[in-house]
Amino acid sequence: MNIKDEFIFDAIVVGAGHAGCEAALVCARNGLRTMLFNLNLDSVAWTPCNPSIGGPAKGIVVREIDALGGQMAKNADKSMINIRMLNTSKGPAVRALRAQLDKNEYSLHMTETLLETPGLFLRYGLVEKILVSNGKVFGIETHFGERYHAHSVIVTAGTFMKGRIFVGPKELPAGRLGEFSAETISDSIKALGIEMGRFKTGTPARISKYSIDFSVMEPQRTSEEPLAFSHFTKPKVLEDKWRVYITRTNQETHNVITDNLKYSPLYGEEKIISGTGPRYCPSIEDKVVKFGNRDSHQLFIEPEGSQNPEYYIGGMSSSLPLEAQIKMVRSVKGLENAEIIRPAYAVEYDYVYPQQLSPTLELKDIENLYFAGQVNGTSGYEEAGAQGFVAGLNASLKFLKKESWVPKRYESYIGVLIDDLVTKGTDEPYRLLTSRAEYRLIIRNDNAHLRLAGYGYGFGLIPEKFYEDVEKLRIDIDKNIERMNAIAVKPNDELNEILEKYGTSPLKETCRFLDLLKRPQISYEYIGKFDNCPIMDKNLIEQIEIEIKYAGYIERALAEVEKFKDMENVIIPTNIDYSSVSNLATEAMQKLDRIRPLSVGQAMRIPGINPADISNLVYHLRTRKNDKTEKYS
Repeated sequence: MNIKDEFIFDAIVVGAGHAGCEAALVCARNGLRTMLFNLNLDSVAWTPCNPSIGGPAKGIVVREIDALGGQMAKNADKSMINIRMLNTSKGPAVRALRAQLDKNEYSLHMTETLLETPGLFLRYGLVEKILVSNGKVFGIETHFGERYHAHSVIVTAGTFMKGRIFVGPKELPAGRLGEFSAETISDSIKALGIEMGRFKTGTPARISKYSIDFSVMEPQRTSEEPLAFSHFTKPKVLEDKWRVYITRTNQETHNVITDNLKYSPLYGEEKIISGTGPRYCPSIEDKVVKFGNRDSHQLFIEPEGSQNPEYYIGGMSSSLPLEAQIKMVRSVKGLENAEIIRPAYAVEYDYVYPQQLSPTLELKDIENLYFAGQVNGTSGYEEAGAQGFVAGLNASLKFLKKESWVPKRYESYIGVLIDDLVTKGTDEPYRLLTSRAEYRLIIRNDNAHLRLAGYGYGFGLIPEKFYEDVEKLRIDIDKNIERMNAIAVKPNDELNEILEKYGTSPLKETCRFLDLLKRPQISYEYIGKFDNCPIMDKNLIEQIEIEIKYAGYIERALAEVEKFKDMENVIIPTNIDYSSVSNLATEAMQKLDRIRPLSVGQAMRIPGINPADISNLVYHLRTRKNDKTEKYS
């Protein structure tokens, strides 16, 4: 290979966290010569905070990435040591998988995947400058002065841009404990006219498992049912060796925290940290200060890995001095003799205001420059992985001169995530929640493949056989629902005994099999013997039951989706002059001009845009469409 070729690529990805790995893999799998830089090649796809994947909404995102052709779910299945399905007693819209990972194995598996992928090059590099000419990116420059050229650059720098970690009033330049920060790339980004802010997050202490009294804590065992994140992995039951344990803080804990608040970089006399922290994952200091009426807070004692003697104290993120942390931890039941191996700390870092991005995650004002992950103001590995996939996919589609892809709110949580970021922005670290999704009943954990495999196959990222199996499943669902609607079930003693056993009224007259299955107390498992063509496939049964039991709710949700589509289909020209829209409020004009929404539907979701503004905009678009002298692209 010519030495010059060592510095010329189709795509460059900055940062090998969860966003960077997904972005680099999708670029390389689409045939692009791809370079992935990281500051520490021993911490690729690291899980520096909670060593877990999934949870409400987040677990569904992992399944969505998988159905599209991403890597996170496969990696999680290889590395998990404890897995559970959450919210099983609730409806299907809020169910989601969550797994504890062996964090070292997860990193090693991802590193191996990167290195074995043709056309993907993993390399150490401290990227200091983004190279731009005439409004278009053309490469990067490293700390050692090396210049790498590329068609597109994807920045996934996480918490490393001017990262500062805090333990008490002391601070250290670092993206996370033990890894130095990227100091100059932020300056390079700001010099390009990109607006940036400052956020804060944190992580709890790690303690030795040999110093924990597990006997006084409540264990959470791994699932007894076979489970897997990936549609391409056979579900399995894990050995119940690595349990999560639950304990709680107490008044003594809270007293220690209150007595030491003066040393906190957040609450001390000299407030050192200015960045906004996450509302949905607050520090223990935040909890005690803001919820002073609470006697205790729940803590999760979680393993870091099968070969790792460290345990993570979920729910006890802190930035207090080490001496205070020791007292605080040892006040908790079961942790009286706890030995802290790594202290808790806060980390403050630069992020990019995401409204500057298009829904493809390309910067609006600089062509072929993309941002993905925590650098866009999000929190969580899953949110990062999803953004990385979308940014990498769109960078590769643009390189291949193909149409870009933007996930919709009604078809995925990934669509909710990206639309929220680029349309609404965020004034705190953004976390996906089921409540953020209007159409959560139709974007569930169980149907990610039915929703998204068609896209994955179209991108060339999932096998044809898998796509064909998914399409067959779709047809089988419809056929069987139609068939069950035609089956007449007559009253009989055996059936009525089953109905009464599960708390529902006995059958007095002939009814459809479908109507029996509509009853909330009844599952196909109980009455399958009365089906004239019994179904053996558990996945098919699950889909049929959900479609039948929630038919009314699903129909209403789909009707709402059609209304949503109507507004999404009213396209706003890219070169529209909002000052020419009659009667448009000044605030609306400024916000529309800044966000540059692609459709009226997106414009409606911009905070501060009211119905009158939308009516005026729609009227303007309709009248200008009929005016042949008006030229819009």
